[in-house]
Amino acid sequence: MSNKIKGSLLLVLAAMIWGSSFIVMKSAVDFLTPNVLLFIRFSLATVIMSIMFYKYIKDIKLKDLKGGMITGTCLFLAYLVQTLGLTMTTPGKNAFLTAVYCAIVPFLVWIFYHKRPDNYNFIAAVLCVLGVGLVSLDGDLSINMGDLLTLIGGLFYAFHILAIKKYSKEMHPIKLTTLQFAMTAVLAFLGALFFEDISLIKQIDSSIIMQIGYLAFFATAVTLLCQNVGQHLVSECNAAILLSLESVFGVFFSVLFYGEVLTLKVFLGFIIIFVAIIVSETKLSFLKIKARGGELNV
Repeated sequence: MSNKIKGSLLLVLAAMIWGSSFIVMKSAVDFLTPNVLLFIRFSLATVIMSIMFYKYIKDIKLKDLKGGMITGTCLFLAYLVQTLGLTMTTPGKNAFLTAVYCAIVPFLVWIFYHKRPDNYNFIAAVLCVLGVGLVSLDGDLSINMGDLLTLIGGLFYAFHILAIKKYSKEMHPIKLTTLQFAMTAVLAFLGALFFEDISLIKQIDSSIIMQIGYLAFFATAVTLLCQNVGQHLVSECNAAILLSLESVFGVFFSVLFYGEVLTLKVFLGFIIIFVAIIVSETKLSFLKIKARGGELNV
């Protein structure tokens, strides 16, 4: 099995687990505030990673801390804003609107690395805006705060993808994963300390302990490790489209377990956003291959 296939499988696994985590998060934020939840989740994940992979993180250097701080800050902002959005919208919409980062990544690459997006990226951007409008805009063309925050969270996820790609080349993915978890936990602690009621940690209901455990181990330690290793083996754009499957899994699990009902307008928006992601990341190459195959058969 090639490294590219291994990386792709790891990213799909991460997307599937993340997709299932939206309904778990939706339930957890009914009991805990966003920063408190993130502090518990990423503190546990840091401990888990430190115990499991101590040999990879025991020789931390100053340059490693820089990578962990930058990727961890991006990750914290993405999760915080997305979690705040989740308190005001449905798990399915939260999952799909977050996925707009796939259309954003090529434009960030243009800004920071001066690699101009191609025509497919521009088409995808237009489709993405249209899809977001169908999913988020109400009859009076207003957008609710939950959907808006989710979109902003998607922007921070795009920055996180670029940061991971940069620093995964300079340090071991396991070390990078652990350090960014620790940074996210620190920032969440500060957020809870200054802006929320951190004493909620002492009032955790036994009914959500399993949910927190699932979020900390599977939806954090396992998935972000899969992302960091997977992104090391595939390109930024390929990583973006594979991770975007999180939105498909998110809607699937939300309809199946949360009882979310999709209107025709929202469903069409989901379809358009997904088409935008496919156009942006594949350049419709599968159609070209099929066409060439048809010509060969003549």
